[in-house]
Amino acid sequence: MRRSKLEMYVDILKVLAHRGPLKLTHIMYKANVNCSVLKEYLDFLIKQGLVEERTAGKSRVVFAVTQRGITVLKYFRELKQVLPIVEEARNQAPVPF
Repeated sequence: MRRSKLEMYVDILKVLAHRGPLKLTHIMYKANVNCSVLKEYLDFLIKQGLVEERTAGKSRVVFAVTQRGITVLKYFRELKQVLPIVEEARNQAPVPF
């Protein structure tokens, strides 16, 4: 089943929050996103202030979740707890009326 954009954004934030600053390829494998899509999504997350690009060492670029990104993840977790029915409904066939 395909993930929505929102789910992919959240997955990327989760990977960065749990694993710390990572290189592009490591995020790609851990979040299961192809490279071109990942670059597009990281650009969006950076513009929103949820992820930041850092230079590690001389020229190695890594990405890290910001405090704002951690806050957004917290809100998503809370929302998921309040609305667990959304996840159930997605996994079940539609009920005819």
